[in-house]
Amino acid sequence: MSAVPQGLPDAGTAAPTAPGRLGVPVQAEEAQRYLFALREWVAQRRADLGEVDRAVLKLSPAEQVAITNDLTVALTFWKAVSDRLTLLETTFDGGRVGPVEAERLSTLIHGRLDSNTSEHLSLPSSGSLAVSLPEACRLLDSLTRTLQARASLAPGAAEATQRITIVRAGLERTRDQVPLVPAGPQRDAASEKLARLDRRMEDLLERARRGADVGGIIGPLEIDVAVLERDLIVAAAERASAARSRVRTEQQVEELDARAAAIRALERACVEAITPAPHLAIPNVRALGPVPQGAAELTAYRERLERVSRALDLAHETYAGGLAERDEVVGLVGAVGAMAASASLAPEVEADVAELRRRLDEALSAKPLPIARARALAAAFQSYVDAATRPQPGAGRLAPRASAPRPQRPRP
Repeated sequence: MSAVPQGLPDAGTAAPTAPGRLGVPVQAEEAQRYLFALREWVAQRRADLGEVDRAVLKLSPAEQVAITNDLTVALTFWKAVSDRLTLLETTFDGGRVGPVEAERLSTLIHGRLDSNTSEHLSLPSSGSLAVSLPEACRLLDSLTRTLQARASLAPGAAEATQRITIVRAGLERTRDQVPLVPAGPQRDAASEKLARLDRRMEDLLERARRGADVGGIIGPLEIDVAVLERDLIVAAAERASAARSRVRTEQQVEELDARAAAIRALERACVEAITPAPHLAIPNVRALGPVPQGAAELTAYRERLERVSRALDLAHETYAGGLAERDEVVGLVGAVGAMAASASLAPEVEADVAELRRRLDEALSAKPLPIARARALAAAFQSYVDAATRPQPGAGRLAPRASAPRPQRPRP
């Protein structure tokens, strides 16, 4: 079997298995392996969705509208997973994981994910979903496979054998989901759909064995398998959400407390990195008190938790933005310095550039970095180097020749 051609998305790449379970501390070695694999998976999924986004432009307007909504949902899930990965890496802190950090890692991995973003995690056929990080990753895998098939980006350019293997793996994952549906009409309907998909797969395999071209029937089967798997995952999440409202609220308190601790670490990193640093109050989740029993009290309590979550979102964005600004200034200075080093400058200009760079290096070496001064010096450095390396008007042109004097006519 030939390899997947370069540039095509790897639809067979599944999300890594999360270590442990909620309430069980995650040890440093497990966390390191998981974060490494999750970081690669997040990058791969973003590349996959980017390929789908570019492919949509080649479709008809009706097909674009049909795919764009699901693509927006998939990108929302990807953003939520990516934000949670940032908090996990901040809490992991390069491997400095004690008992408290190990419990926070468990909560951040297996806790509800939609508190990590101001956007509601939802699908077109469902309301807001209370899903954990592993569940969101599985949903994103399913959504990505569906979008790739609909946009003709699934590994169709590879051999049919590879595509059949991926579809069969999806059928097995779906088969594992069916027993989780409560006995009754819903399970019967899911079992019937799965049986129909099995029959279609058997027909496809039989055609392939006879040497028939099955490329035209793999795509619809890929879509139907991915949709059924997605629907079963969503239904399981909705059942858990309806049955465990109060437990989810207690869980959300733990998650927000873990997020707050991670954002406080982000705040300390920002304060140590730049000055003046932003200063925002990071709320104490525990100050809300225990989760109430009554339905009305629980609703009010959840509203207060939502305000706390929005405050944490703002703090996260602000402190991460401060660190990003520092990185932007450092990157700009490096790029402009490289441009100046590669240019031929006059001695006096070279002396000016060296003096500006000296002042910049002095500012950049300060701990914390005076961000306003560094930004102003970087802007001045960039403007001066741009002006010094820009071709001057008229440079390289020959001067006009002086015309010969006209002879004087003799006076009468």
